[in-house]
Amino acid sequence: MSANSFDARSTLRVGDESYEIFKLDKVEGSARLPYSLKVLLENLLRTEDGANITADHIRAIGGWDSQAQPSQEIQFTPARVIMQDFTGVPCVVDLATMREAVKELGGDPAKINPLAPAELVIDHSVIADKFGTKEAFGQNVELEYGRNKERYQFLRWGQTAFDEFKVVPPGTGIVHQVNIEHLARTVMVRNGQAYPDTLVGTDSHTTMVNGLGVLGWGVGGIEAEAAMLGQPVSMLIPRVVGFKLTGELKPGTTATDLVLTITEMLRKHGVVGKFVEFYGEGVASTSLANRATIGNMSPEFGSTAAIFPIDDETLNYLRLTGRDAQQVALVEAYAKEQGLWLDPKAEPDFSEKLELDLATVVPSIAGPKRPQDRIVLANAKEQFARDVRNYVTDDEEAGKESFPASDSPASSNGVPTKPTTVTAPDGSTYEIDHGAVTVAAITSCTNTSNPYVMVAAALVAKKAVEKGLTRKPWVKTTLAPGSKVVTDYFDKAGLTPYLDKVGFNLVGYGCTTCIGNSGPLPEEVSKAVNDNDLAVTSVLSGNRNFEGRINPDVKMNYLASPPLVVAYAIAGSMKVDITKDALGTDQDGKPVFLADIWPTEAEVNDVVANAIGEDMFNKSYQDVFAGDAQWQALPIPTGNTFEWDSESTYVRKPPYFEGMAMDPSPVEDITGARVLAKLGDSVTTDHISPAGAIKADTPAGKYLTEHGIERRDFNSYGSRRGNHEVMIRGTFANIRLRNQIAPGTEGGYTRDFTQDGGPVSFIYDASQNYQAAGTPLAILAGKEYGSGSSRDWAAKGTALLGVKAVIAESYERIHRSNLIGMGVLPLQFPEGQNAETLGLTGEEAFSFTGVTELNNGTTPRTVKVTTDTGVEFDAVVRIDTPGEADYYRNGGILQYVLRSLIRS
Repeated sequence: MSANSFDARSTLRVGDESYEIFKLDKVEGSARLPYSLKVLLENLLRTEDGANITADHIRAIGGWDSQAQPSQEIQFTPARVIMQDFTGVPCVVDLATMREAVKELGGDPAKINPLAPAELVIDHSVIADKFGTKEAFGQNVELEYGRNKERYQFLRWGQTAFDEFKVVPPGTGIVHQVNIEHLARTVMVRNGQAYPDTLVGTDSHTTMVNGLGVLGWGVGGIEAEAAMLGQPVSMLIPRVVGFKLTGELKPGTTATDLVLTITEMLRKHGVVGKFVEFYGEGVASTSLANRATIGNMSPEFGSTAAIFPIDDETLNYLRLTGRDAQQVALVEAYAKEQGLWLDPKAEPDFSEKLELDLATVVPSIAGPKRPQDRIVLANAKEQFARDVRNYVTDDEEAGKESFPASDSPASSNGVPTKPTTVTAPDGSTYEIDHGAVTVAAITSCTNTSNPYVMVAAALVAKKAVEKGLTRKPWVKTTLAPGSKVVTDYFDKAGLTPYLDKVGFNLVGYGCTTCIGNSGPLPEEVSKAVNDNDLAVTSVLSGNRNFEGRINPDVKMNYLASPPLVVAYAIAGSMKVDITKDALGTDQDGKPVFLADIWPTEAEVNDVVANAIGEDMFNKSYQDVFAGDAQWQALPIPTGNTFEWDSESTYVRKPPYFEGMAMDPSPVEDITGARVLAKLGDSVTTDHISPAGAIKADTPAGKYLTEHGIERRDFNSYGSRRGNHEVMIRGTFANIRLRNQIAPGTEGGYTRDFTQDGGPVSFIYDASQNYQAAGTPLAILAGKEYGSGSSRDWAAKGTALLGVKAVIAESYERIHRSNLIGMGVLPLQFPEGQNAETLGLTGEEAFSFTGVTELNNGTTPRTVKVTTDTGVEFDAVVRIDTPGEADYYRNGGILQYVLRSLIRS
């Protein structure tokens, strides 16, 4: 029950139903607030308890100073939690482990139970092994179940063992698309109350739901577990950046072009740790699908959330996707009653403002390694020619024609070239070179939720087939929609056969290529690429293109709209100016250009209007949690504690609570620490956290081999996130990681100073030696450390490797928070300084003093860092809230929650 200090409790009647609500206008200053802060204000009004959430916290939001730097901590209580299986499996593993820990400490295991609705969508496990045939989908599903049976049995057990926990089985769709199409409420109803739907999710692209007016963002799995167990999310009232939209998109531009433009603008402006809120008359002309696409990219520009207010477009989408009439009526009535309805002419109070005329957006792609590196499509060929030099050896001959004119468009002079002949299984031959598009994937939640760009892709395929064009033989083409609705409207519009003929057969309903589940390239292509060290490329309709993420054979990755993915599959090379050069020739030998196969806006709108209906969503989601016969037939254990299988290489009991006492030990200073890795700028959670394929000659591969696992059954790191032994062996092992302590290496290497001379060693092996010697470890890093996905294993793996402190120039929000959640101290170099300016090589021994001030109930602003070489500086302590300090004192967030639950 709320303390209701502001007499805000009221009743809202909608039709025949009445709901308890908490009126925002009871708080002085609420009317001028941005939409997102109004949602936070309601959250505090409803959960005010006089202790953790007080009237002063509520007044702090009402009196929010838009120009002030964030300083006021609040406790945000999300209405629900959403997970995907890569990050969700370790969450359920931890919950199962906590039940046993509670039992060992004399508590009731049943207390470890979600207190808020928690929904998990299995979408990250399918791998696009098979492609280019009508059988690909069925074959990939069979492979998925074969590889993941242990994990799926564990999740099915969790669905029966935990209350308020539901699982969407494999083959349904991508978590964020399932969220906006079915799970999201926009306005939540629970225990007679109506309030804004809010959430945290174990995937950074949880922000896709911001397009529906739902405030939510990605957190690490450890934070999500705490939220499920009733712990509020500790946060500072953020700065809110107003992003005004005016005008309308021009014909020929897509939602992808729009989001890449916005990503570039906001990343350049700087929005890390801030909310972004879209407003203005251009919002009204922005479809819900486009809003969701923009919200999805929030992690790419670095904001916590990127939200749109509720309006008629929101209601229309809710109706289209099968929400019942009472729910839609409630959303409208609640939003208007609470001042959450879009006023296109309003100018809310914002901390900062940007503006974009939608008419100025032009066709674009992004790459070759960061989503914010936008390239105007017309300049893509020229930009590739510059960028490819970073991926080839200096002695390569430049300036030759890359391809014979009879087969593919020729490259321009001055571009590195290494023409390589490939023999296909049928005996035919072709040549590939640097820049060859070897992966063309329509994939990821970002775009597959958007029917306009998906239909445009299918129409490009149709027009290409009618002109006699198809993909080049070296291109692996895959279609992985975000929900079954997509293939339903392709079928209804008669477009599926054309996608099939260009090679974009359905490979699965899941993330696939965007998260590294692209599957292997054809053997002959892979061999040619690796034998000749070719800088080949991928083009995908996803949101992530970091180095080493998409496919181990592919060096350069480009984000593009689905129709451009199809076009690049036909062109076959990034050396083609896709806006001017011919993509191929028609049946009469005439050149075919992109303009010849690009659909008009009217053609796209006509298909969307006539092929998509409410009935499709009702059919797809009518029994979404039940699963197919294969899912239902999985045998599962019973009981409220899990029966761990000591032979399992997928699910193992982690060591987080071993030896844990009811009272935490005092915090200690860190002395004699050695550096495990010295890293540069923009090191992402992809570089830190294990992802993608497991190679046989790595510590993780050797572990699996020692446990009797054949190479073909290694599966991916993501699928083995429930096994900490595999994951710690893959932490900091990304094939593109460059550890400056071990110059000349790429991948999971360091120098092991427990041995004479500090020889180069695997990071995992060195870590084991350091821990055996009782030596704490540290990480040195540059700017934007930990940007990217909200991967809990980036922090878990760091902690389990023995790292006690990280010193970086700056952090991305989620990873900094996750480090604290695992008991790792995040520190920041003094303003304007870094490892280089301080003369740090990474070979020093470090000591950190002043940390013990935390034992007094306060957080030091800085700690003293000294080295055995005489370097000394004050590092800023990035424990930003009292709640985070409590987690650190307890050794981590899970230990804090566990002790709190037992005491209660």
